[in-house]
Parts: sequence; structure tokens; C-alpha cells
Amino acid sequence: MNTYGKQFRITTFGESHGVGLGVIIDGCPAGLVIDIDFIQSELARRRPGQSAIVTQRKEGDEVEIMSGIFEGKATGTPIAMIIRNKDQRSRDYSHIVDKYRPSHADFTYDQKYGFRDYRGGGRSSARETVARVAAGAIAKQFLKQQGIHITAWVQQVGSLKVEQSYHDLDFTQIEQNPVRCADPKMAIEMEKLIRAVRKDGDTIGGCVGAVIQGVPAGLGEPVFDKLHAELAKAMMSINAAKGFEYGSGFDGAMMRGSAHNDRFVTDEAGEIVTKTNFSGGIQGGISNGMDIYFRVAFKPVATIIPDQETVDKEGKATTIKGKGRHDPCVLPRAVPIVEAMAALVITDFSLRQLASRI
Repeated sequence: MNTYGKQFRITTFGESHGVGLGVIIDGCPAGLVIDIDFIQSELARRRPGQSAIVTQRKEGDEVEIMSGIFEGKATGTPIAMIIRNKDQRSRDYSHIVDKYRPSHADFTYDQKYGFRDYRGGGRSSARETVARVAAGAIAKQFLKQQGIHITAWVQQVGSLKVEQSYHDLDFTQIEQNPVRCADPKMAIEMEKLIRAVRKDGDTIGGCVGAVIQGVPAGLGEPVFDKLHAELAKAMMSINAAKGFEYGSGFDGAMMRGSAHNDRFVTDEAGEIVTKTNFSGGIQGGISNGMDIYFRVAFKPVATIIPDQETVDKEGKATTIKGKGRHDPCVLPRAVPIVEAMAALVITDFSLRQLASRI
């Protein structure tokens, strides 16, 4: 399944070592002003080679608009964008033609399709997310008109964790350090850890925190298309994602209802709000107007330098050594991907809500 969304739909295509990767967007409202420079800036946040603590693959990730935008506005027809690959090194993967890399999709793709594109993982590569970020940049521009803003940051690397609530963080600090952590002091420690892990030829995981602000009450659907369920699906579709929690999350399992219930009150403007927000801005699968906040856990990158035991296609024991250019930690580059997927979800539900009301 390469398509996501119902009212605002995206279909991505391409492989890590193919000609390029791209996305087709269907359902973008006609007349929406599209800032191409903003799309490019979002891709720059995700691109490889942007700092010493990410993969050194050199890709400019320049977006080409193929259709759907004229004189700076969406025409209402499908928007097609492509980002061409410039620095793929397929020879780096010649040693895994018949071997299965531990914790990669090599074995499962072979079982599903009967063969696989072993060059960088093909379609299973995280490079596929470049297309999502391009689409998410357009979704963000739609949401900005609605007064909705999405912010993500690196909240944890290994055991190093930002303990403060997002209310107490300075979001202007996120892009001021290569880790994309909102806490400058913790960012320094996280960077040291990532550098040490990289020196060891190893990798490390962590968590991205995110908050969606300005969402009106009423977005979401009952039963299967609950807003938090779609957010979970979107986040868990990102490569290396291993967990999702929103609101009080797993900590809420240790609380009593008397402490966890979000009591309704009226604010100074006469609007109905909740006194607390353990619900994470969503109740009954529908937004209640409060901030939607969540965390996404990412595993360590599966490619490591030390030799690992594995098997080949015939099931014979062998060893494999990591080659190529890989992130020692996906977190810094995952931040714009998390924001993009959140933007796609909220945009889709916003347009579905407009279509459901007279």
C-alpha cells in the first residue's frame, strides 16, 4: 500500500537507488498558495549529509514540480513532485545480494515478493520518506491558514531524556543544534553520545516528541478512524518507528480516574476547555480543541559496522559486515518526518470534516 489518506491523499513512489523518489497528491484544495522555497527548506531538514552525526550520503534533495501548481497556486488537479537521486552507491551493497542483514527487511521482502532490490533496501529504505516530507510541506501550508502548527523535537537519545513538559521548552532552540533537541544543554550531551556510538561503529535509538497546536474540536471519526489511531498508523509507518503514545500514554496506566480525568471549564474568552490534558487533546477519537501531544520511539539503525552472524538465501550460516553510509542515530532526521506525517493526518481530517458539514 503506497497511498495514505482519504480526502487529502498521497501516493509515493521510487527506491533508494533508483532514478529518484516522488509523490502524487490528490485532493489539495484549488487556490492554495504554495511556497516552493518552504518545501525545499523542509527537505533540507531531512536530507542526508547535513551534519557530522548523520549519514554522509550527499543529496541536495532538490524538488521538481511536475504538475498541479500554476503561478504559485494549487490548481486542484494532482500535484506531482520528484526528488532525483544523485549520490547513490549501489556497489556498497553488492556483498548482501544473497545475505540477510539482521533486523532489516531483506528476508521479509524476499518472502513476500520472491526477490528484492538489495541496493540500499530499495523501497524499504528510509529514503522513501523524502517524498512524505515534500507532501507534508504542502499540508503544513494548508494547516497554517487554519492556525494549526506542528512542532517536533528530539526528546530522548538512549538513556538521555528531556524531562521537562513541552510547555517549558523553547522551540526556537530546536534548529540551533544538530540533534534537534529543544533543550540546549541536553543537546550537547546527546551529540556527545551519538558521536561516541558512531566511533564504536554502532547505532542508538531514542524518542521524538511532538505537539500539534491550534486544532479545533471535532476532527476525527468514531470507531476505526479515530484521530489518535490514524496518528499512530502514520507514525508507525515511518522506518525504524517502534512505539507510539499520546497524552498520558503508558504513564496513564498507573493513575486513578479521579486524577486522570480532564475536567471541563470555561476560559476567559468563554470557550470550553479542559483544566488538565491527560487525554492529549483527543477524546472518543475526536479532537477536543486542546493541544495534541505524543511521542514516537525509534529503534537503533540496524546497519552496524562490526561483523554479525546471519544466513544466506540457502539458510547457510555466514557473517556480514556493515558497509555504506548510514545514520548512527535516526532521531535528528526523523523530526521533520514526524511533523510531515502529523500534517498529512490533520490535513486529511480537516478536509473530511469540511466535507461532512453543511
